[in-house]
Amino acid sequence: MIKFLLLFKMQWNEDPIYVSAMLCIAVFFASWLNRFKGWKTVGTPILAILICSIAANVGIIPTATAGHPIYNGVFMYLAPLGIFIALLEVDLKSLKDAGIPILLMFFLGTIGTVTGVFIAWFLLNPSEAIGPLAPAVAGMFTGTYIGGSINFNAVALHYQVNESGVLYAASTVVDNLLGTPWIIATLILPKYLQRFFPRKKLDSSKNADKIKTQENISIFSLSLILGLGLLGISISKLTAFYFPRIPEIITLTTLALILAQFEFVKRLTGKHTLGFFFILVFLAVIGTLCDLAALSGIGSLAGTLMVFVSIIIFVHGLVIFGLGTLFKMDWDVIAVASQANVGGNTTAIAAAESLNRPDLLIPGVLVGSLGNALGTYLGFMVAGML
Repeated sequence: MIKFLLLFKMQWNEDPIYVSAMLCIAVFFASWLNRFKGWKTVGTPILAILICSIAANVGIIPTATAGHPIYNGVFMYLAPLGIFIALLEVDLKSLKDAGIPILLMFFLGTIGTVTGVFIAWFLLNPSEAIGPLAPAVAGMFTGTYIGGSINFNAVALHYQVNESGVLYAASTVVDNLLGTPWIIATLILPKYLQRFFPRKKLDSSKNADKIKTQENISIFSLSLILGLGLLGISISKLTAFYFPRIPEIITLTTLALILAQFEFVKRLTGKHTLGFFFILVFLAVIGTLCDLAALSGIGSLAGTLMVFVSIIIFVHGLVIFGLGTLFKMDWDVIAVASQANVGGNTTAIAAAESLNRPDLLIPGVLVGSLGNALGTYLGFMVAGML
């Protein structure tokens, strides 16, 4: 009987429909938990990763290190589709609404991230521990600390780091392990810094009423959004076939940014909901890569990655808060800009809400979108230079 139950469990765990259902349920629970005050600081993306990581390690769903057709499909198709749709929200003209202060802080944070990557590279020489994929990993961390996990995954997909299960899982775990404390720190620091080093708070309340708390999706918009996304993936694959030196994700990103500037695309509803959902499913799959049994054998690799990322975050924080202090910048603006770098517009929104600054919601979204646009390019640039 026990043997039968174990065999049934193994077969059920491998069933694509069951695995797909559990990924969606994990996203549901992550979104549900994010409604509660205590969990908002963690954020839906990290919650999705943690839930699936636990589920995979206790045997509810299979780990991705062994391979699964659903996980492969998410990596090959759903993740690029989510990235494309998310970038359809980037209105380059409207970035001026973010104002010079938050844009300045965002670019200083970007410079801090890139500088931190190069400093970490030359101090640690990570190629010895990581191997030939070390430049790609450096590009992944460059991208993720400029505009969030979209860029981390975009660089990883191109260099096929996700196919190296242990390295990809270790990079993801270290990113979450060290990125989360920084998210919490940026929510705490402004309150204490304002108390001991008062700064005049900027007022951009004209943007506060523009944020959309709910989004309707019609068949008209849904069909066109998906059609554009799938067509974009098809064009990017065709371009890569005829021009192998051009990464698919670069073509995909460029197409999305061009389309995003057209008025008919701006009017489409559901872009954020649909794109974010696909990205959350992708992040849920990343959670299944956190195979503790596999991670237990990485040894010095984990230590190297933790020190590498710690240096990046330290330099980023030193630059953005240090120069922000010199410019006597609003502490809340610095925090939201840093979150736009480290976590993308999702954590930037969470930071603005947690700091009780609704006037920074739209600026946070806008510079976060800019980070989504820039992070992939700079991630590839750094990977190519190292």
